[in-house]
Amino acid sequence: MIGTAGKIAKAFIKSKLTPLIVIASLILGVFAVIITPREEEPQIVVPMIDVFVSAHGFSAKEIEERVTKPMEKFLWEIKGVEYVYSISKPGMSMAIVRFYVGQDMEKSIVNLYNKLWSNFDKIPHGVSQPLVKPKSIDDVPILTFTLWSDRYTGYELRRVALEVADELK
Repeated sequence: MIGTAGKIAKAFIKSKLTPLIVIASLILGVFAVIITPREEEPQIVVPMIDVFVSAHGFSAKEIEERVTKPMEKFLWEIKGVEYVYSISKPGMSMAIVRFYVGQDMEKSIVNLYNKLWSNFDKIPHGVSQPLVKPKSIDDVPILTFTLWSDRYTGYELRRVALEVADELK
């Protein structure tokens, strides 16, 4: 007894249209490859902006509660924001704001600055002004290596890493 898949396969095997369908599919595939535009280095715009804020004397928990969480909240309100990542350390907060692909970089920076300065009064006293550093997709590493060893020290691993990095360049 043949199942449903077997019946379909049997129909295609016996059909005189199957070779025609295969040839048409191949021709359409070649045509699609030929007309698809391509570049050696396509210019993909994915605006990403780092926002650094320092607050000397604050613990990581204080930074998170008093600086990072409120800042994240109003950064999410910016039009075009896809994601907000944040890190809180003693004395420092960093937020990475990632916009949707295709967003205009300059407009994104201006919107971020406007949002930061219009909400700066909500940040506690003793906190520095935000340092804004835009990044592009080219600033993101394509490949990351981690060197680890029980036998070698951190200094020796660092030397090996620098040698490998020089070879890769």
